[in-house]
Amino acid sequence: MSNWRLNFYIECKSKCRDNSRHFIFAQILIMIAELFNQLARSRRSVFPDQFEAGKKVDDAIIKEILTNATWAPNHGKTEPWQFTVFSGEGLNKLAAFQSELYKELAGDSFKELTYTKLQQNPLKASHIVAIGMKRTTNKNIPEVEDIEAVACAVQNMYLSVTAYGLGGYWTTGGVTYKEEAKSFFGLGELDKLLGFFYIGYIAIPSKGATRLPLEEKVNWIKE
Repeated sequence: MSNWRLNFYIECKSKCRDNSRHFIFAQILIMIAELFNQLARSRRSVFPDQFEAGKKVDDAIIKEILTNATWAPNHGKTEPWQFTVFSGEGLNKLAAFQSELYKELAGDSFKELTYTKLQQNPLKASHIVAIGMKRTTNKNIPEVEDIEAVACAVQNMYLSVTAYGLGGYWTTGGVTYKEEAKSFFGLGELDKLLGFFYIGYIAIPSKGATRLPLEEKVNWIKE
């Protein structure tokens, strides 16, 4: 038994009056922790071309995913997230809106390929969640903290779709940061559109990923 498992087992034993149960209790908690480790480390972005065309995710699952998103940490209990869910014919409405707005605003930088992707990519997903940040009226809370809270909510969405065996993809391209796009998603002047989260069944799995060694990203200060 590794050190952390042994220490955890001893702690559970000290808290459990019934010695016949503490071992099972500790084992269950260890299993949950290890499953979460695997879940967090196996999360991948799954892009629209990797989705199984035409296969729809049940709305009940989408509601569970969004409920998990709303349990993200947020300073002052502001819950600044605002989600707009597109599915069915709603995907066509989103595709038409974002492609035409891009065409209207692009000017000399207009690219036909970008326009086509904005038209076609939404139709490859089962559901798309527009991710909005509703600015809190509490001015003691900096705007960046509302944004950070929404980002935490999106991470919960990522982990949730992974747990359900689905693919997810957070994109901030297209019309994401355009002021002219806000009203379409029910956002006001002080609010922000932070992108779109695509959800679908996986036809082509994403490749494995790597991370830099923990030692390159973490400093320990113990004295």
